[in-house]
Amino acid sequence: MAWLLRDGVVLASLEVAGSARARTRGLLGRDSIEGALLLRPASSVHTIGMRFPIDVAYCDRDLMVLGTVTMARNRVGRPRRRARAVIEAAADTFAHWDLQPGQQLEVQG
Repeated sequence: MAWLLRDGVVLASLEVAGSARARTRGLLGRDSIEGALLLRPASSVHTIGMRFPIDVAYCDRDLMVLGTVTMARNRVGRPRRRARAVIEAAADTFAHWDLQPGQQLEVQG
């Protein structure tokens, strides 16, 4: 089990989709997610066929947040320049975390 941290504080449990197959599947077929999902490498995502809206954080290779967006179901996101990783969580999660562009994230475990 991995953890997503900001400034040494645990934000959530983290699933890491490191293989091409895991990245392609992402959150498809799920009714929800506890914690977050890290897609690496990735510069864009879609919600086609998903059962719930999600928050998306576009991050650089060092997991610095470049931008965030909430995506409704059945949408296609544009690729984000300089993004090398994407973090997905249930919609409104990032507001609870107060996640903002410019913040540095870390994976532990």
